[in-house]
Amino acid sequence: MDNIIVLATSNVNKLKEIKELLKDFPVTVKSLGDFGPMPEAVEDGATFDDNAYKKALHYAKVLGVPCLADDSGLAVDALDGRPGVYSARYAGPKATDRDNREKLLREMTGKTNRAAHFVCVLSLATPAGPALTWEGRCDGEITAEPRGESGFGYDPVFFFPEFGKTFAEVTMAEKSRVSHRGKALAEFAAEFAKVQVWLRQRMAESKPSKPDHSQFEHNDWSRERMC
Repeated sequence: MDNIIVLATSNVNKLKEIKELLKDFPVTVKSLGDFGPMPEAVEDGATFDDNAYKKALHYAKVLGVPCLADDSGLAVDALDGRPGVYSARYAGPKATDRDNREKLLREMTGKTNRAAHFVCVLSLATPAGPALTWEGRCDGEITAEPRGESGFGYDPVFFFPEFGKTFAEVTMAEKSRVSHRGKALAEFAAEFAKVQVWLRQRMAESKPSKPDHSQFEHNDWSRERMC
C-alpha cells in the first residue's frame, strides 16, 4: 500500500490540481470518486492543520489505505487573517466561489493594506492514526476586482507580484510552481522515498508506536502527528 495514495477531497478543481502535481511521482493516485459513497469528514478544526488531519484520518480509517488531504485558504492582513479556515464557506455553507470573492471584496472596500497569503497544509494519514504533514505559503495582494478566467476559489482576486498577474491570469503549470499547494507538494515529493518507508512501517502496525528515528532526520519526524 506504500505506492497507493487516495486524495481525500471531493473538490474537482483541487483534485485536478493535485493530480497534475503528482503525475510524475512513483505513486498510484486515486480519489474518493474511485470508491463508493461514504460518510463525509467533519471539518470543524480551528486550524488548517487540524482540518487536513481530520480529513486524512477519517478517510484512511474508512478505506483502510493511506489518504492525503489538504486544507487550504486565504488569510488577509487587513481582515485579521480572515477568511482563514472558513475560506470555502466564507459567504455561507452553500456559498459559491463567486459569493466568497464578492464578500471578500466588499470587506476590503477602502482598505489600503491589501497584503494576503494563501496557506496549504497537507496531511498524509494512515488508518491507525499517525500522519505526516507539510505546509506551503504564497504571499500576494488582494485586487480591487476579479481578473482572469483560470483557476478557482480566490484566484481571480489574488495578485502575485512576481508574475504581475492574478492566479486566474496564469496557467495551472505557472501557478503550481509558486502556489501554496505546489510548495507543500514539492516538499512531499522531495521526501517521497522516505515517506514510502514510513508508510510501510505504519501500515504494518496494528496501533501507533514510537517513531523509528533511523529512517528520517529529526526535522522530518517532527512533522509526524499521532492520534
